[in-house]
Amino acid sequence: MDSNALLHELSLPKLPSNMIPQKFIWPKEKNNHADDIANLEELNEPVVDLEGFYNGDTESTRVTAELVRSACLSHGLFQVINHGVDMELINTVNDHVRDFFNLPIDEKMRVQREPDSFWGYSFAHADRFSLNLPWKETISCFFHGNGAPRDSEATAFFKSAFRQEFEHKGLIFEKYCEAMKNLSLTIMEILGISLGVNRSYFKEFFEDGSSIMRCNFYPPCQEPDLALGTGPHCDPTALTILHQDQVGGLQVFSENKWKSVKPRPNALVINLGDTFAALSNGVYKSCEHRAVVNEKMARVSLVFFMCPREDKVIVPPKELVKKRQRLYPDFKWSEYLRFTQKHYRVDIATLQNFITWLVSHHTT
Repeated sequence: MDSNALLHELSLPKLPSNMIPQKFIWPKEKNNHADDIANLEELNEPVVDLEGFYNGDTESTRVTAELVRSACLSHGLFQVINHGVDMELINTVNDHVRDFFNLPIDEKMRVQREPDSFWGYSFAHADRFSLNLPWKETISCFFHGNGAPRDSEATAFFKSAFRQEFEHKGLIFEKYCEAMKNLSLTIMEILGISLGVNRSYFKEFFEDGSSIMRCNFYPPCQEPDLALGTGPHCDPTALTILHQDQVGGLQVFSENKWKSVKPRPNALVINLGDTFAALSNGVYKSCEHRAVVNEKMARVSLVFFMCPREDKVIVPPKELVKKRQRLYPDFKWSEYLRFTQKHYRVDIATLQNFITWLVSHHTT
């Protein structure tokens, strides 16, 4: 089934459950949506105020590091306020993203993501998968270490997506990703403090890293108990910064059950991914999460993934292996990235399966 046909089915008015396209129906063990979402327990994640840290206040920095540590030891997610990212910039990007997703399907398909590319539009990832499709549309952008995507692929994407406004809107996306990169490096500094290593260690490790921006649109779903906007998974990247609207739908698996992450005005959600879990030698957790959909309201989220430079070797600092056995062998970020793009659909066990695959390939 091609993307046009899938979009037609997704846009149909309310249908009996047996008419939901089979490709969008998730197995119950992955979608225990029968939990009453309206009354789902909220995750008690810390909301970290970064103002004191930015001002160099010693006590505020200590408290900030402790809050981050408690979250990362438990489930790998926290929220930040006074984060230094201009909310007007965030809202502008959000408006541009909504404008794009409101375009007719044929216009969106002009920038359909090509195989082996991080750039472009995808409908339900139907170009990669055939079952358990997510109930969403996405656009993705890849930004190099210097934050600017000044190459032909980037120019072609923004020109096709935004026509005569491509240069202006492209610059806004660049500015957004630059702001998120700066915030990511701040979080990396706090993570270093919280783990008892040199506070600049992780910040310097990621300074020349690349990043991926993904914008998600979750349409209303006529049978939300059968579908998922995004299935249960841990991000393979190092750090994720999420701006979610006030609709809600993000859930984290904690204490053997799913808990909702409450949208908070002017806050950004931070969660750790597999790469940082490996860098911390398993001290910190990669956040297991998913996105649910609802029957009445569309939802938009802006997701920024922080990645190392592709040739960087993922190896924890010596302070984290003195009293703790190495949990993962050394690997390059490019190897893990290739594994998720070519060999494996990301889920909650991606890192473990990658290590098994890596060891088997290095010993043959």
